[in-house]
Amino acid sequence: MVRLALLFQGIIGSTLASVLVVVALVNGVTGLWPLLGLAALGLLLGFPVALVIAKRMMGGD
Repeated sequence: MVRLALLFQGIIGSTLASVLVVVALVNGVTGLWPLLGLAALGLLLGFPVALVIAKRMMGGD
């Protein structure tokens, strides 16, 4: 299950990072560090989401 979650993490994490950066840019954030921080946050949030998706795909609760 963890291997499947790691596979999904690359896709889900990069998608969440992109969405957070685009939302920040639309709201007028122009600094480099806030955008990099949001991208890192999206990558970090991607792993728990991928873990839940992998768990549900494998038949867990």
